[in-house]
Amino acid sequence: MLKTIPRGIRSGVLASAIVAAFALFGLHKAHAQQVVVFVNGQPITTLDLEHRTKFILLSSKKQPSRKEAIDSLIDEILEINEAKHFGIEVPEADVENSYAGVATRMGMDAQKLTQLLVSNGTSDDTLKRRLRAQIAWTNLVRGRYKASLEIRDKDVEAQLELHKPDEKAADLGYEYILRPVVLIVPKGSPDAAYDVRKRDAEALRSRFQNCDDGIAFARALPDVAVRDQVSKFSADLAQQLRDILTNTAIGHLTPPETTAEGVQMFAICGKRETKSDTPEMRQIRDQMLQQRFGAKAMRYLENLRRTAMIEYMMPETDKRQ
Repeated sequence: MLKTIPRGIRSGVLASAIVAAFALFGLHKAHAQQVVVFVNGQPITTLDLEHRTKFILLSSKKQPSRKEAIDSLIDEILEINEAKHFGIEVPEADVENSYAGVATRMGMDAQKLTQLLVSNGTSDDTLKRRLRAQIAWTNLVRGRYKASLEIRDKDVEAQLELHKPDEKAADLGYEYILRPVVLIVPKGSPDAAYDVRKRDAEALRSRFQNCDDGIAFARALPDVAVRDQVSKFSADLAQQLRDILTNTAIGHLTPPETTAEGVQMFAICGKRETKSDTPEMRQIRDQMLQQRFGAKAMRYLENLRRTAMIEYMMPETDKRQ
C-alpha cells in the first residue's frame, strides 16, 4: 500500500509511525515508573517501592507495610542528601567493599548475593543505595556530634558496676607488645612445603626463650622475616586470639598458623595490665556509643523530615496499617 504513496509523503508516514511507537513506549514506561512520592523534588517510583518492599521482606522475613517501605526510601534520600550538603560523598569503592562484606557474612560472594536479590524480586542497587546511605549518615552524625558521642571511662566503669554488682574486683585487660615472625613460603607451593615450615616453626619455638636473643636468632635463619613491633589490646582481639596470648608466656612464641605469606607466629615481648580497656569495658562502651548515636541520629532525621518537602502522589498508607 505504501508503494502508491509518493516517496516524500511515504517517509513522513513512516516517521510519524516511529514517533507514535516511541510515544506509546514512553507512555508505557512512564506508567510502570509512576512516581509515588517526591522528596525535595527527588522522585520515588513504584519500582523503587516494589524493590524496597521485597528487600525488607527478604532481610527481615517480615512483610512490611507500604508506609514502612516508603519511609525507608524517604529516610535514605534525606540521609544521603544531607551528607552531600556537608561535603560527604561515599566513594563507589566503599560501597562495593561494603556490599562484598555483606556477601561474605552471608557465606557467599558478591555475584551470588546479586543473584539472590534478583531472584527474590529486588536488586543489588537497592542494597547498595541502602549501604551508601548508612555509610554517609554514620560519617555525618559522628562528625557533627563528635564531642557529645564521646564516652568517658568513668561512665563506662559506672555501667560496668551496675552490670556486675557482686564483683569486688574489676576485670583486667592487657596490652601486648608483639613481634610477628614469618617463615616465608613462596606462593603456589604445595601443602608439603607448609608442613616443612610448620616443623621449622615448632623447632624455633622450642629455642625461643626471650625476645632479645630469640629475635636475633630468628633473623639469622633463611627465609624468616621478623616484622616491626605492634601493640594490641586484649579488648580489640577475638576471644580465640586472647586465649592464645593468655596461654603463651612472655618472651615466647605463639603456636604457628598458616597465612598468605607462609607460617606466622607472634613473639610476646611485653604485657601490661590495664583496667581502662578490658573486653568487658569495650563491650559496654560500644553499647553506650550505639545508644547515643541512635538517639542523635533519630532526632537529626526527625528534624530533616519536618523541614523537607515531601509530596505524596499516591496514598501513603495501606489497609495493613
